[in-house]
Amino acid sequence: MAQVSIDSLIQGAISGDCIVSFPTDTVPALAARPDRSSLIFAAKRRNQDKPLILMAASAQSLWPYVQGSPAELNVWEQVAASFWPGALTLVLPASEKVPAAMNPIDPSTIGLRVPNFPLALQILERTGPLATTSANLSGQPPLESIAQIEAQFPQALTLQASELATAATASSLPSTVAKWNGTDWEILRQGAVKLEC
Repeated sequence: MAQVSIDSLIQGAISGDCIVSFPTDTVPALAARPDRSSLIFAAKRRNQDKPLILMAASAQSLWPYVQGSPAELNVWEQVAASFWPGALTLVLPASEKVPAAMNPIDPSTIGLRVPNFPLALQILERTGPLATTSANLSGQPPLESIAQIEAQFPQALTLQASELATAATASSLPSTVAKWNGTDWEILRQGAVKLEC
């Protein structure tokens, strides 16, 4: 679509009319308003059995999207306090606040993450939680550069080079994905963070 200023990218995400891409502490993200998650599935040609991750600037922004007992919430908050912001995605029981479009096959769970990347946090603080995934066609390796992302996703808003000049370097490792099974954590994908189960 176009390289734009951070303000224009944020407005595009809030409007829900388009997908956006921005760097994170792992691989670059494709993102959309949660209720417009279908835009990401269509752009990536992604199977509906592969849910999206809800990314936000703080854990407090994400807790309304999950439901659990007080004891479970306490465990989840302790893990979040230890690893967020960071490369850990927690898959937890979803509340009714999560749009079904984010996880069409199994809307009972939702993946949550707070990235450890100032530019991503700056965007998410203003947009609120966004539905996210890696910037690549489904089944292909994550794209690393703005040029690659623009070529594969011409409909996405990306940031101008001047907005990225001060951005820190990201890791090419994806986030670790840990799912709560009711009593403990099950590691679905081992990534940058080591979570002891």
